[in-house]
Amino acid sequence: MAETLFLELSLIIIIATLISIIMRAINQPMIIGYLLTGIFAGPMFLKIVNSSDAIATLSQIGIIFLLFIVGLSLNMKTLKEMGKPAIMTGVGQVLFTSILGYLIANLLGFNHIEGIYIGIALSFSSTIIIVKLLTDKKEIDTLHGKISVGFLLVQDFIALLVLLFLSARGTNSNILLLITETVLKGIALVAGLYIVTNYVMPRVLHFMAKSQELLFLFSIAWALFLSVMIEKLGFGIEIGALIAGISIASSPYNHEIISKIKPLRDFFIILFFVLLGTQMIIGNASSIILSAIIFSLFVLIGNPLILMFILGRMGYNKHTSFMVGLTVAQISEFSLILIIFGRNIGDLSQDIVSMLTIVGIITFAGSTYLMMYNSRIYHRISKLLSVFERKNAHAKSQSAYNYKIVLFGYNRIGYSLLKSFVKLRKKFLVVDYNPEVISMLKEINYQFVYGDAGDIEFLNELNLDKIEMAISTIPDLETGLLIIKKIRDMNRRAVIIITSHHIDDAFKLYEAGADYVILPHFLGGEHASALIEKFGTDINKFIKHKYYHLAELHNRKKFGHEHPKHL
Repeated sequence: MAETLFLELSLIIIIATLISIIMRAINQPMIIGYLLTGIFAGPMFLKIVNSSDAIATLSQIGIIFLLFIVGLSLNMKTLKEMGKPAIMTGVGQVLFTSILGYLIANLLGFNHIEGIYIGIALSFSSTIIIVKLLTDKKEIDTLHGKISVGFLLVQDFIALLVLLFLSARGTNSNILLLITETVLKGIALVAGLYIVTNYVMPRVLHFMAKSQELLFLFSIAWALFLSVMIEKLGFGIEIGALIAGISIASSPYNHEIISKIKPLRDFFIILFFVLLGTQMIIGNASSIILSAIIFSLFVLIGNPLILMFILGRMGYNKHTSFMVGLTVAQISEFSLILIIFGRNIGDLSQDIVSMLTIVGIITFAGSTYLMMYNSRIYHRISKLLSVFERKNAHAKSQSAYNYKIVLFGYNRIGYSLLKSFVKLRKKFLVVDYNPEVISMLKEINYQFVYGDAGDIEFLNELNLDKIEMAISTIPDLETGLLIIKKIRDMNRRAVIIITSHHIDDAFKLYEAGADYVILPHFLGGEHASALIEKFGTDINKFIKHKYYHLAELHNRKKFGHEHPKHL
């Protein structure tokens, strides 16, 4: 058994490597390569995978590590901030998609029971795929990334209720009794975790951190223990892994834990996508191929539109709504589980399982491309998306205001820059599209405007021909290029400073006309070097600066600033 499993894993990794090299050469997402590996290694072609149960266990470990690290990157304040949009989008999207999916299924000739199953299956999105792509693109810490993770938690809870209902239906149990029991378990779990997180875990981690190996081992043990325990309570390993990470997210050791577990996550999560590919068995699909295509288009196009509508009504701008909307353009692995469960209790036929399998293949691949190239797509169609944006009171024209400096994006960098503007005694305008940030700017009485720097129509409303300086803290290349072009077309004397996370993008920004490009990853070293030149080896000067820095960090903490997580 062990030799067989070793041989299968070896062949899978070799095939995955070869296909991934091809994907890399043609600039395609790695997830597509992993899915293709599963399809080629599965029963449809090479028939390599026979120890599917063992590989499934290993892939579940990858899921645990992935969501554990995501939990480590979150904190309770972030979850509280994202509570309202998460609930509204999570519940609203599931409700609207289920209803529309049911209606489409009825129009295609499916009966009522089949339509209900299909509608619900189309409403859930893949936590694993979304989190993996957001992590790969370093967008897990962005506004749309936080909202996406938030509504995925809501979806997971709804999925739990659906499973409870189906379990009761399949066993003729009392659904109300099951739900009551689950709620009571949940309350007890939250209470227990609160005590552990606030009174036990800080001391335990402090002791474990004395040895890096021990901290690493304890982190794995904690993630696995909580995942298993919460699964036994009926909540699923995904929720358990996420809670395990959140429970120690406020620890000063979370960055070290992330860096040590990341390689394990990357290896085991490959097996998850490969296994998913092996399970995509398509039988006699000729009679249902048209339905699969229609449902796939609904998921790829309809789901994002539904989410964009909901977020637009909540006051979010079209950029945020679009970015969040693209994250739901696929069905979930739970969708396949739901359909298979329906088949097992006699509600559905094998044809519907095959049809949803095809939908899974199309939407997994399609949504991956949409999320990988979300910025490029947005800038090409942004004008068409204005219909989803509610006219906000903050979005009025700022032509009546007199300002010499425009700051696009009030974040960690913007916070520091504003102090320089005040010292210069120059009037400035802050531009941001996060409603939470706008509310905060309003409280501290800064001149601001709610708007998207990537929207040419919005930029036309600003007095860019009269400004002396424009600074963008938004690392998106397309947005940076648009700002530069718009300002340079009417104002050749303004200083333009743009932010980027990539050296190659910095070259493009300089070539387009930027006067300086901020590369945040390099600034820390430059600042430390400047301090060394200034203070030398005088410890008293460093201690003095240390207290100044501590005060600055405490002040940033009050404003909700956290160091970004690069997972």
